[in-house]
Amino acid sequence: MRIRVVNPNTTASMTTLIDDCARAVAGPGTLVESVTSAMGPASIESHYDEALAVPGLLAEIARGEREGVDGYVIACFGDPGLYAARELARGPVIGIAEAAMHAASHLGRGFSVVTTLTRTAGQAADLAERYGLQRFCRGVHGTDIPVLELEDPKVRGVIAQACRDAVADDDSEAIVLGCAGMADLCEYLTEQVGVPVVDGVAAATLTVQSLLTLGLRKSGRGEFAAPGPKHYTGLLAEFGTEGAER
Repeated sequence: MRIRVVNPNTTASMTTLIDDCARAVAGPGTLVESVTSAMGPASIESHYDEALAVPGLLAEIARGEREGVDGYVIACFGDPGLYAARELARGPVIGIAEAAMHAASHLGRGFSVVTTLTRTAGQAADLAERYGLQRFCRGVHGTDIPVLELEDPKVRGVIAQACRDAVADDDSEAIVLGCAGMADLCEYLTEQVGVPVVDGVAAATLTVQSLLTLGLRKSGRGEFAAPGPKHYTGLLAEFGTEGAER
């Protein structure tokens, strides 16, 4: 099976980190290929960034469909463009927040999210509600570390302390990491904090792999059916669906 992991921001070094973490959990016979969006923001840290990341993400999904990709991971914790991507794809499309929160709900009665900028905490809480997991999500904690600074080893201690504080303050039994750029910290943070720490990149990769192993694909009926033919203009002309295969 062939799984494409899409980094919706344009920072290639983050894609490399994401790719390493996805490949580390993929089973034999699973080809993982990670791609960087060709257009959009360098990092996604606001509603504005997220909105402008979606066209590049959808372009990668459309390319994957032409190339025979079986399933997709959206490697940004905001799960940008998730539902639109599901309309385009034949196979499963999973967001890392969606996968991580579901996984954490199996590991204890409640989890906390530890993320980057505090300003995005409301978005994470909204996602827990969207996925029906608000009763498990006991809190969202920002570290105020910008996404592109996560590559600095010096921030590991700050993130570990934020995780310890979240467990204590929320009485949580697991931690969900709220950024794809934290994907390589799971083992370190689990040792430091003493509770399960869930990385959404790994969780989403294995979710897609499991669905494909079960022979399951996206339903072609209802809300996530392929979008109907429509003409687009201006900068979005190439995203028009006229003449697209159904």
